Amino acid sequence: MNKPVEIAPDTVAACPGADDLAALVRKYDPTVDTDLICRAYEFAKIAHGSQMRHSGEPYYTHPVEVATILAGLHLDVQSICTALLHDVVEDTDANPEQIVEMFGQEIADLVGGVTKLGQVEFSSSDIAKRRHQAENFQKFIIAVSRDIRVLLVKLCDRLHNMRTLHYHPKIDSRERISRETLEVYAPLARRIGVDHICSELENLAFKHLDPAQYETITRRLDTWRSDQHTAISRMSVALRDLMDKYQIPVRIYGREKLPYAIWRKLQQRGITFEDVADIYAFRIIVQKPAACYRVLGILHQNYRFVAGRFRDFISVPKPNGYQSLHTTISGPGSKRLEIQVRTERMEDVAERGVAAHWAYKNRSYAYDMGRAHQDVDDPLARIRPLVEMMEQSRDADEFLEHVKLEMFTDQVFTFTPKGDLISLPRGATALDFAYSVHTDIGDTCVGAIINDRKRPLRTELQNGDVIKIIRGGKAEPQPGWENIVTTGKARSALRRLTRQNEVEEFHRIGRVLAEHALVRENVNFAESSLTDALKRLDLNSTDDLYVALGRGDLLIQDFMKAVFPGRESTRAIEDYAGRDLISDSTAELYVKGDGLTSGVSLHLGDCCSPVPGDRIVGIQSPGRGVVIHTIDCDGLSALENQSGWLNIGWRRSADQAAATARLTATIEHVPGALADVTRIIGEAGGNLVNVNTTSRSPTFCDMIVGIEVRDIRHLMQIIAALRTSVYVVSATRTRPDHED
Repeated sequence: MNKPVEIAPDTVAACPGADDLAALVRKYDPTVDTDLICRAYEFAKIAHGSQMRHSGEPYYTHPVEVATILAGLHLDVQSICTALLHDVVEDTDANPEQIVEMFGQEIADLVGGVTKLGQVEFSSSDIAKRRHQAENFQKFIIAVSRDIRVLLVKLCDRLHNMRTLHYHPKIDSRERISRETLEVYAPLARRIGVDHICSELENLAFKHLDPAQYETITRRLDTWRSDQHTAISRMSVALRDLMDKYQIPVRIYGREKLPYAIWRKLQQRGITFEDVADIYAFRIIVQKPAACYRVLGILHQNYRFVAGRFRDFISVPKPNGYQSLHTTISGPGSKRLEIQVRTERMEDVAERGVAAHWAYKNRSYAYDMGRAHQDVDDPLARIRPLVEMMEQSRDADEFLEHVKLEMFTDQVFTFTPKGDLISLPRGATALDFAYSVHTDIGDTCVGAIINDRKRPLRTELQNGDVIKIIRGGKAEPQPGWENIVTTGKARSALRRLTRQNEVEEFHRIGRVLAEHALVRENVNFAESSLTDALKRLDLNSTDDLYVALGRGDLLIQDFMKAVFPGRESTRAIEDYAGRDLISDSTAELYVKGDGLTSGVSLHLGDCCSPVPGDRIVGIQSPGRGVVIHTIDCDGLSALENQSGWLNIGWRRSADQAAATARLTATIEHVPGALADVTRIIGEAGGNLVNVNTTSRSPTFCDMIVGIEVRDIRHLMQIIAALRTSVYVVSATRTRPDHED
């Protein structure tokens, strides 16, 4: 344990350096405990001692600057003290017990939470180190969900470090820190509504990651500012005179877009610098929300409104609580000018984000993880998806991947049928929407109704869409679903659901394999007989045994050796060649017959594409589960001596679903031939899935056609119908030697 930092009582009493900081806090909190700030200030100063920063300044000036930034957000005294102390445990001889003793458990917990993320580097090439760093990030998210002040302190810490990053001697370190800032810290800041911190972090990171582009845009801005100075001044006076004319009390000021924001808009929209309409924007601050709309009407009456450039974030706030009216008008000289109209409270929330929201709502800084939904305008609610992803992800690396995906996105605003706002990243699908509403809804969804029309779950959502999710019964992952979602929450939930179903399927398959192996040895199956085998195999339970068998990690012969040590199997592996179609009464496992299997651990063989009615057999495949082949599949010859063959049958409901079969057709290379083929397939009740031309000559084409059919009889009917076409030379079911 580190030795305690000793502070003399007379040192604590005299703290002139802390007076300015305390005065800043006292402006918004007259009841502030000045003595607590003073003690934290002196503790940090003495603990850091002779430590220096790259700039040559004493190290303790850094926590003081961080505390000053936090005071600008009007944070409470505990946050200010945490900022002063946030590096002492990690970088000095101070220890957590001393923080608890001198400043209390609350501040000690905040300091511990901030320290967690300070240990994370997101770009390490060392796998073990990255895993440890990702685990620290998980701990940080837990700390943030318990107290958002942890994140606020860390963001201000990163902001001051970025402001002084140019003093760092190593270019690669500057780039690594800047990339972390752009990928993690800036999106986190925007997520909780502290947009001005987010914008500055992005801009400072951009300066180090792409200095050439930064300098180019900065020079263009300097020229633009010089050219537009007179016009902007005149417009400012004109707006003020206009508001005075209608006797509306307002406060007007301007803001200039930062170089990174301009660069991002140029990249996203493919426009030129001259086309950016909001390089400079006026903000008109009024007293009440109703006045916002009155000001908007006056502006549109007196200036020409630019169509498509109006957004009402008061009626539909941004997910982080931001509210404002945005409009673009054509000012003097036909120059486009953006104007933002909001109240003083909206302005405060826009500047201070979650800190302002907490002050207005008079709530705790903690997020209530027990509540499914919180207020739409509460930035704390945006922490919920990160917490849920952490609970669903298998490991820390996967969690970090999903978090970056979740945070680094633009937004699209959608609605439930009840009118609840659901914000999603641009490019999100109806399946993303289902998971955003609730994980259980995503797990059980089977379709979506978008704006009163039934649409596929892969449909990309647009602003204003109203989505109703159609739910099924059992929570079951569908192949390809992970490829149609964009949110980290949906992706992590799908992976969790797949893993969950895999374990259940492997367990079921493994039990069948164990029972089947014992029956072949004329041994009655009983789980109690496996106790000694578990010890020999170093497994904890029969559940672990079944999963290992089903996954293929444990081979049948090794299982039998553990059950009967020293005894060789007396029976050869049963020969399945020529087996009749398995009936439902004797089959051990069943296939749905809808192109999918009865679980994620049963897979239809690509080599033979079984359809309902085919005679089938299951072969255990290590790491995958069971692969299903037709009994006449050419690939079975190489597996005839392999253990783990299973009786497989089709469910009775198989002919009510659709399975994908493939056939090879040779047709004449003339106009109308393919149209006739598709017509025949459609009239026969088949659904054409894909067509792949394998060879073409001036007179004939060979192609492989994928068709959804009910069963083998349906497939043969379609093949027979195709053979009647005058354009079709031949049509046969595809076998492996027919594929390219």
